[in-house]
Amino acid sequence: MAITVSLVALFGLVLFFLLRSKSLGPGSAFIAAMFGFFLASTGAAKPINQLADSVIDALSTL
Repeated sequence: MAITVSLVALFGLVLFFLLRSKSLGPGSAFIAAMFGFFLASTGAAKPINQLADSVIDALSTL
C-alpha cells in the first residue's frame, strides 16, 4: 500500500523540527527554501516539482 504525502506537508514538518531543535545550517536552509517554493505558486515551482518528480521516479526504479 502506497501512502502519498504532500511535499509541502513533508517539508513543513521537517522544517518545524529543524527550527524547534535550533539546528541551523545548510540543510535547514535547503528545507526552508524547498518549503517556500512548494508552498508558493511561483514560476520556479513548476521546474522544482518536475525535478522532485524526476528524483522520485529515479529512486523508485532502484
